Amino acid sequence: MSERTLVLLRHAKSDWSGGETDRLRPLAERGRRQAPDAGRWLAAHLDHIDLVVVSPARRARDTWDLVAAELDTPPPTRIDDRVYAASGPELLGIVCELSDDLDTSVLVGHNPGIEDLASLLSGETPRMPTSALAVLAIPGSWSAAGDRSATLRAAGRRPTLPE
Repeated sequence: MSERTLVLLRHAKSDWSGGETDRLRPLAERGRRQAPDAGRWLAAHLDHIDLVVVSPARRARDTWDLVAAELDTPPPTRIDDRVYAASGPELLGIVCELSDDLDTSVLVGHNPGIEDLASLLSGETPRMPTSALAVLAIPGSWSAAGDRSATLRAAGRRPTLPE
């Protein structure tokens, strides 16, 4: 079986100055500047994205909207309530459910779950500040992610992929 690519994207910087509930918290101006950078990185480094799974939180959805605007062809997107405030093991369950028709998927969510998922999958713990990406190679099927044998290829706001 071929290798799958999972990209974890932490939402961009949110604005804590208003009185919104956590789910409705918007992006800060800095976040609106950060998110397109992640989109440009994805456009430059990935041939295609088959599916994006996004937290229903406003800041995650807005992050993905700004990222997707940088892509030539925005991929199908699924808002999944389970991503909001999910732990690493809960996110792992979502990843293991992905269809094997998908080669490359992006998960847009929150810390600490995103960092925990990267650690569970690869045994490494990348630092995931707002708008950071982690690119993981999963051998075989998506359900094999549960074996926790992924390789962390790159992580950060402007990650460097190996040659």
